[in-house]
Amino acid sequence: MTEKETVVTEEGLRKLESELEELKTVHRKEVNDRIRQAKEFGDISENAEYEDAKQEQAFIEGRIMKLEAMIRNAKIIHEGEGGADEVHLGSTVKVKNMSTGSENEYTIVGSAESDPLNAKISNESPIGKAIVGAKPGQTVVASAPSGEIQLKVLSIRANRKSGSKARTK
Repeated sequence: MTEKETVVTEEGLRKLESELEELKTVHRKEVNDRIRQAKEFGDISENAEYEDAKQEQAFIEGRIMKLEAMIRNAKIIHEGEGGADEVHLGSTVKVKNMSTGSENEYTIVGSAESDPLNAKISNESPIGKAIVGAKPGQTVVASAPSGEIQLKVLSIRANRKSGSKARTK
């Protein structure tokens, strides 16, 4: 099975690497200490602390494996990639919802960096898919769970440097 490419900015890659380092150096040790302490209580077959610690350990190890795969398969998007004539990963886009008249600004990022509360939407989200490749003045249709949304691209700002390369380790 081939691993999925993870599209990230340099900042996003640093965040993934930081989370991985913290999981490996801090959280892994903490959960191992909890398991050791829980074993000291005796019979582990009915030991809730032990079971809880083992579940947390499984979660941490799974997250470590996922982060390692994401970092290994990272494709870094750089500032200015694609310019401001078309929406690309890394672009900041101002759009107008044609139904409501509301205007929103989004930065298009890879799914690993998606943070809708801070206006960073994934290129794989319904709105992201619809506006990637669009040009200023173009109206696109996004298929959202609440129904179709017509969005007009008002402006595009290229936030990133040109060039893109895959990270290799």
